[in-house]
Amino acid sequence: MDTSPSNHSVHRIVLPSGRKIEVVRFQDEAQATETVRPLHVCPGCECDLVQPVAWSETEDERWELELSCPNCHWNSEGIFDQYAVEDLEEHLDEGLAAMLADLHRLTQANMVEEVDRFVAALQADLILPEDF
Repeated sequence: MDTSPSNHSVHRIVLPSGRKIEVVRFQDEAQATETVRPLHVCPGCECDLVQPVAWSETEDERWELELSCPNCHWNSEGIFDQYAVEDLEEHLDEGLAAMLADLHRLTQANMVEEVDRFVAALQADLILPEDF
């Protein structure tokens, strides 16, 4: 069994039509063996919530990013290769998916609570036709 580190990553995308696709990104051996701090990790406080606040593509297919940490307010600008930016994008997509899942659960919990209060008010004859 091969236990060497993987030189690719898989990015799953859900299209507006509902179809799901997987994008496989390959790294060359030099990039796969480098140990570089991921862009989403703050060098100041090690928080993993670093976000891009401005970005633009350079002529050599690299990206100029302005990064900011919401935890310690660290800011930095730099030019990064496509692989590092894709890893940041993947981390941001995962964070967005987690937030949307939390929002869905919270919305459901709130609706259940509202329905329970409405049912209790109906059973106690606290809602009249004039309320509508």
